[in-house]
Amino acid sequence: MPGTLVAMPGVLPDGETVPVDGSLPATATTAVGARGFGVYVHVPFCASRCGYCDFNTYTAAELGGGASREGYADTVLAELALAARVLGDTPPPRVDTVFVGGGTPTLLPADDLARILDGIDRTWGLAADAEVTTEANPESVTPESLKLLRNAGYTRISLGMQSASPGVLAILDRRHSAGRATAAASEARDAGFEHVNLDLIYGTPGERAEDFAASLDQVVGAGVDHVSAYALIVEDGTRLAARMKRGELAYPSDDVAADRYLAAEAALDAAGLSWYEVSNWARTEDARCRHNLLYWTGADWWGLGPGAHSHVGGVRWWNVKHPSAYAQRLAAGASPGLAREVLTPGEAHMEDVMLRLRLASGLPLAVLDATGRAGAERALADGLLDAGRYAAGRAVLTLRGRLLADAVVRDLLP
Repeated sequence: MPGTLVAMPGVLPDGETVPVDGSLPATATTAVGARGFGVYVHVPFCASRCGYCDFNTYTAAELGGGASREGYADTVLAELALAARVLGDTPPPRVDTVFVGGGTPTLLPADDLARILDGIDRTWGLAADAEVTTEANPESVTPESLKLLRNAGYTRISLGMQSASPGVLAILDRRHSAGRATAAASEARDAGFEHVNLDLIYGTPGERAEDFAASLDQVVGAGVDHVSAYALIVEDGTRLAARMKRGELAYPSDDVAADRYLAAEAALDAAGLSWYEVSNWARTEDARCRHNLLYWTGADWWGLGPGAHSHVGGVRWWNVKHPSAYAQRLAAGASPGLAREVLTPGEAHMEDVMLRLRLASGLPLAVLDATGRAGAERALADGLLDAGRYAAGRAVLTLRGRLLADAVVRDLLP
């Protein structure tokens, strides 16, 4: 479905060992940031766990000893110092984007989020026009905290709205009220944030077409310049999955999800927001999430925090997941990296096709081999690729193609 993403190859827990000092192969650091460089900061704390969530996050009861919110900023800065040593004489020319995600980053004091951003700037230097994003749950921000974040240099905020329906929010175990997300969006604008995103989830059991229509109406009425909308995915091990296995809730319907996606496209397009990635719409080109575009176009980024993934020069690695283990490794002067992989040309090509085809800019047909070109021709004949863009040498999904994006990707790969 449109909100899904084909699993990236090789992101497995059994990759090769990361050296204790975190060092990278020389071939990986010869042109760091040539295609852009970003920093991701993972904040693993949540006030409560949503029923659908399987992210690497922890409530106070789940956290255990050895890690705390109070000391977290210092731990992240310790990994940043290690990163500076690893890149050494080959630092990126600048940091183009910073994205603080989670979890709920805004459970940390605004001063801590400011210190982390200042540390990134001091280490590598923020570009003059750097995009700096923090995620937030609507109930975790106030007008005052938003002003502090904006004054610290954060330019963009992404708020987890999910739905305007109290019933849907209850099924998802969201804590905020139905109107709080749009109110927080207004407060963020008043605080001076240049760009504001609202996240939606569609296809929740019990969600009616009119519920989702009301959510879209609220989003449009909020005047935000970016919207993300994802189909609900039921992950094993979550409370939502357990409820479905017990028969308390119905499993999501692909047909319903397709209807919701079409409703989102119609409402957002009519409001002047255009799709630029299958699950993302922006009012202007400047409103597009530049950090995510780094991911989707194969640029470099360093991920700070437990469970964070990084990619530099074709090497991808991921940190230990638990905050305590993460903090202990850094306290011992060791890399928190759990494992890594060096992407083969075949894996790099696969990811390039998977990710760039989801973009409105599409994929150059020239990067496809004979098998991929044959698949592209079938997709064109089936109305899944735009004929005009195809004639100009690019594979660009039609609206129907977006509904079947994963299937098109599979057809373009060997």
